[in-house]
Amino acid sequence: MSDVVLDQSALMDRVYRQQRHFYDVTRAWYLLGRDRMLQSLRPKIGDRILEMGCGTGRNLIAAIRTYPLAQYYGVDISSEMLTTARRASNRAGLGHQLSFAQGDATRFDPQLAFGQTGFECIFMSYTLSMIPDWQGALSHALSHLPARGELHIVDFGQQERLPALFRMLLFKWLDLFHVSPRADLHAVLEALAMKHSATLTFTPLYRGYAWSAVLRMQ
Repeated sequence: MSDVVLDQSALMDRVYRQQRHFYDVTRAWYLLGRDRMLQSLRPKIGDRILEMGCGTGRNLIAAIRTYPLAQYYGVDISSEMLTTARRASNRAGLGHQLSFAQGDATRFDPQLAFGQTGFECIFMSYTLSMIPDWQGALSHALSHLPARGELHIVDFGQQERLPALFRMLLFKWLDLFHVSPRADLHAVLEALAMKHSATLTFTPLYRGYAWSAVLRMQ
């Protein structure tokens, strides 16, 4: 790994070394829209599903319980989070159906990590707001989707229909955890959709608290 990637990996390990033990309990209250996104995946039998920034494995475990006949993979830059993800999948009796690997979202090699060349679906849940080169992560994800592949995203919006004070306090609090909601996410996704001749569905949720998007390759 490069020095930049190693620095980011070390930062995420510091942030989550303790938090990973109670992460899922606390995040259920404010990482809104995750289950809505998972319900929209609707993979076919045998489809390869990748979560970039899989964290504790919570989303992958929920996805496999809903759609058990797909293949599931998770990548995260934090070794601490991956330790929790592997333990959680084993406790759920799903360890044999989930594959995890440590890697940076902007450059990981799926062939080296999983022996795969690509994925029918990639999803990113509250991940882009924590990746410094988040636009690079989007481009990298799209490079591993085949024709008719899908990229699903849910992340913090700009709180555009919520009180300004709420937005200010939320953003200050998120900054403590190195989280930066991406104000230009919609514009960047539109540009990528045009570049790749893909279709984009972009949906603000909960008065702009969260944004949901799906890019479908043609």
